[in-house]
Amino acid sequence: PIGGGGMIAGMATAARALRPDIEVIGAQTARFPSMQCALQGRTPVFGVSTLADGIAVKQPGRLTLEIVRRLVSDVLLVDEGDIEQSVLLLLEVEKTVAEGAGAVGLATLLRHRKRFAGRRVGLVICGGNIDPLTLADVIQRGMVRTGRLTRLKVRIRDLPGSLARVTAAIGEANANIEEVHHQRAFTDLPLQDAEVEFVLETRGFDHAQQVVDALQAAGFTATLDARHA
Repeated sequence: PIGGGGMIAGMATAARALRPDIEVIGAQTARFPSMQCALQGRTPVFGVSTLADGIAVKQPGRLTLEIVRRLVSDVLLVDEGDIEQSVLLLLEVEKTVAEGAGAVGLATLLRHRKRFAGRRVGLVICGGNIDPLTLADVIQRGMVRTGRLTRLKVRIRDLPGSLARVTAAIGEANANIEEVHHQRAFTDLPLQDAEVEFVLETRGFDHAQQVVDALQAAGFTATLDARHA
């Protein structure tokens, strides 16, 4: 990961001294591409914020820039979604808490898979200073991306027992209900109909679709959030 370039300059100096044939690749967020732009002679355009705030540097170091130019093979960029995914993967698979900047190396590997396919790659995880609330948001958003947290809307008759039938069908499909929003007023449905929005814990996209199928088999009109359809 590259902010001002101090760490990669030092590591590249040591690594290339020991193994002149080794390739050192820098990683930056696309929202703060200062080193890549400096190497390419381009004027960078910066974002407002980034999960990788530890490397959100607008101007690389003057001395480190020249070292990077000599010893670093390339600087690649990643998006915010790549960083979020990498923070979650490190937590789930490696049981390692990494801040956004610390996970940019893995994010680069995932984003540029073909560049590293079939090669032996070492990743630098350079920090674990992530706010617990930010980490909680990353986990929740990651669950949404993988379909383990899904949202669906169900149309029901606004009569006693209707909601109980829906929740029973969801339970029989082995999904766990996280949230329920029963909407009567803010809808274009007929007066005696209602729309219920559920947030569910599922095993993934296929399981979410199985829940919808079970609800439809029980006589309800159910639709997944567009991101999961």
